[in-house]
Amino acid sequence: MLCRKGVYQLSLSCGDNWPGLIAEAADVMAAVMPTSSVSRRRKNGCTEVKSHSKHWVCLFPQHGPGRKHLRKIALEDWQRKIVEMHPGRFARGLMHSDGYRGTNRVRRHFNGSDHWYEYPRYLFGNESKDILELCGEVLDLLGVEWRYSRYNTISVARRGAVERLDEFVGPKY
Repeated sequence: MLCRKGVYQLSLSCGDNWPGLIAEAADVMAAVMPTSSVSRRRKNGCTEVKSHSKHWVCLFPQHGPGRKHLRKIALEDWQRKIVEMHPGRFARGLMHSDGYRGTNRVRRHFNGSDHWYEYPRYLFGNESKDILELCGEVLDLLGVEWRYSRYNTISVARRGAVERLDEFVGPKY
């Protein structure tokens, strides 16, 4: 979030493969900050959706100098209450920003031959330990079974857990 003369710019870079998410990002920005205009600027492979307001920093007190994985990211009490009231929306935002839903293909060698099987799974990757913990907390609130598949990646792979998370995340469009 850039600041010039006390006015903050909230900027989201959205991949052009997901035009529905670009539209939704613009709609949400306009709904949250109705007195500020929202603009879109095409870039190479993505569209920047942005809005200017003195008040964006009030809604995102986690904003600060430096890389987010090198500083503390924690929800304020009022933010935590909102997440507890709407954990599915928070999970959806996390997965649509830094997550992936795809098919995992596994090859097993059994009785002298190769067997392949596949299953859907979610992966959420982030270098910020704090953001990973927030993702784990919201998955717990939703009753979604998860684990770390790497130090910076959360995996949701059990059938019931993927089906449960599908109820909230939905497809990117």
